[in-house]
This record gives sequence, C-alpha cells and structure tokens, in this order.
Amino acid sequence: MAKGTFRSLRFHNFRLWAGASLVSNVGSWMQRTAQDWLVLTVLTHNNATAVGVVVALQFAPQVLLLPLTGFAADHFDKRKLIFATQTAMGLLALGLGLLVYTGLARLWQVDVFALLLGCVAAFDMPVRQVFVGELVGEADLANAVALNSTLFNAARMLGPAVAGILIAAVGTGAVFLLNAASFVAVLAALALLRGEALHRHPRAEKRRGSLAEGVRYIWQRPDLKAALLMLLLVGMFGLNFPIFISTMSVAVFHSGASQFGVLTSMMAIGSVVGALLAARRGRPDMGVLLVGVLIFGIGCAVAAVMPNYLLFGLALVVVGVATQIFTTSTNSLVQLSTAPHMRGRVLAILLAVALGGTPLGAPIVGWVADRFGPRAALGVGAASGFAAAIIAVIYLTRRASVGVTVGADKPHEA
Repeated sequence: MAKGTFRSLRFHNFRLWAGASLVSNVGSWMQRTAQDWLVLTVLTHNNATAVGVVVALQFAPQVLLLPLTGFAADHFDKRKLIFATQTAMGLLALGLGLLVYTGLARLWQVDVFALLLGCVAAFDMPVRQVFVGELVGEADLANAVALNSTLFNAARMLGPAVAGILIAAVGTGAVFLLNAASFVAVLAALALLRGEALHRHPRAEKRRGSLAEGVRYIWQRPDLKAALLMLLLVGMFGLNFPIFISTMSVAVFHSGASQFGVLTSMMAIGSVVGALLAARRGRPDMGVLLVGVLIFGIGCAVAAVMPNYLLFGLALVVVGVATQIFTTSTNSLVQLSTAPHMRGRVLAILLAVALGGTPLGAPIVGWVADRFGPRAALGVGAASGFAAAIIAVIYLTRRASVGVTVGADKPHEA
C-alpha cells in the first residue's frame, strides 16, 4: 500500500471527485453562513432560538428518514443516486436564492427550504460517504475519508469568509444563487468518472428488516456502540457551531457579517489541520476518539471565557482541530470495522446519530444562548465533550479488564 498523507490522490476518480467536491462544498458553506446571518439579523432580531429551529429542521430528516436512507445507500447504484440528490439540492438552493434575492423570503419559507434540503441531504450524505470507498478501494479507505474531510473543511475555511464579503457587498441572495451554480461541478465530475476504475461493492440483498439488521449489527459491537454514543452526545450539544459562532459574534463582540465569516473560517483552519492529522494515521482506535473529545471539551470551555474577538477566534482553531480528529476518526473506525455489505446502513445510522441529534440539541442550545447568554451555550458544548470522554474511558477500561487489545474489533462478514 502506498504511503503518505495524500496517497489517495493517485487515483484519477478520487482526484476528479475531490476537485468537484471542493467547489461544491465552498458554495454550500457560503449558503450556510448566509442562511444563519439571514435568520439572525434580517428575518429576526438576533433570535438564536430561530437559528436553532432552522438547524433542527435541516437535520431532523437524518432520523426521520433513517429506514430509507441506509437502504438506498446499500441497494441502489451509488453514482446515480448521488446525481439525483445533487441535482435536487442545486434546485433547492436556486429556489431559495431567488426568494431571498427578490426580497420575498420570510422566516417560514427558510424553515420549509431547510426541511426540504434536510430530506435530500439525508439520502445524499450516507451514499457519498460509502462512495468514497468505491473511488479508492479498501486499502486506502481511511486516508480517502480523511482527505475528503480535509477538502470539506478547506471549503468551510473559504466559504464563510467569501460569504461574509459577498453579504456585505451584494446581499445574501447572491450567495444562495452562487451555491446553486456550484452543484454543476459535482454533476460534471460524476459524468466524467471512469466506471471501469470504480471499486464497486456488492449490493445488499433486498429484504424486509434492513434497518433492524443494521441496528442489530451495531448492538452486537461494543466498539461501535461506544463510538456512536459519544457521537450522539457531541452531535446533540456540541456541534451547534452556527449558534455558538453567530451569537458570540453578534451579541458578545458586536461584529458585522465579514467578521462573522472570518470566525467561521478560523475554526475551519483548525478543522483542516485536524483532518490532515487524521489522514496521516492508519486505522484509528478508541484512544484517538478519547483524545479528540477531551480537546474538544477543553477548547469549548476556553472559547466560552475568551474576552475578545481575536482570542475567541484562536480558541475556535483548537475546537476545529479537535472536532475533525474526533469526527473523521469515528467515520473511519466505523467504516473499517463494518462489513462492506452493511456499510451503507451503518453509516446512515452514524449520520443520523451525528446530525439527527442536532434537532434535539439545537433548540435547547439556542434557548440557553437566549436565556443565559452565548457563553453558557458554549459551556453546554464543553460538557458534551467531557461526557463523551467518560464513555470512552469506560469502554477502554472494560476492554482492558477482559484482556482484549483495544481496536481489535474486526468487521463481521455476516
């Protein structure tokens, strides 16, 4: 197996996919920044709860559609399914962009579009995660997952900063329209992939109870249960960065749109570093997850008490590093520990846990920000990291007590 942080880029299909994904993800992060700013400062008067509701609507379908999304990822042609979901997401961005650009957008319309986008993304995200394995094969899967995450966070570094400048210069509507155009890159890449070079996984047998089979698979695996429970806690109360950053920016530091975008980009700088660190490793284990959530908790706690804009931004860099070490390593650990024919359903459950927990946690975190202030909301995020660390310690202790090497769980073939 080839070595090196960027070894997956030797595959033509992965290079093509990576370039297109970077363009599309920059557009998506531009839209997310514009959406948060639109809801917080234009459609409401600095209402963090309203931002939390939009976030919740966008991620709730990860749970509600779980019986369908994992099934689709394991049973349908992944390339065709991604083409359909990316087309739908581009059209939704176009529709919302036209409403915002013409000045007709209302809060309820943003809520509706967030829900529709969440429904499409619920199908898009698990199949895209599994599709990365078909671009490079099993031997380079962990590296490809980490590099994919690096590109995603490079886009998160660029997108918000560009969005902040564009919002100040031409308004939020133009940002949504540019995001709609960015989906053309992914659609073109999908059309140009070399089909004969894809490492296709066998499709799962179609039968009833596919989701229940995925749940049983996870339930029999202590390593997967521990990782997903940690992800649930952090996803529910810790990964609410639209609320954390927007409320700290507006209510505490009294910043404008450009400064808000820069804060999001500073966290993304840390995320890129964290993803690259994950890419250098081989197979991750529970020890890596423990380090990630501990640093995440400490980073959120430090960010909560920072006295000025610059120091808060520097703390966000640390939070970004920790977030990516944890989430990227969790993704790789779960994929590499899961049999290929079960991977779509298990990843759908993973994404439902990570993102579907947000609808439960975001309104609570938003209420804490409104009632007790943004710093208290960040304290909730810190607590989620420390609680996840306790779960990892319990798992590692139990594994050590029975004399089994941590990280030795292997994929079950049936």
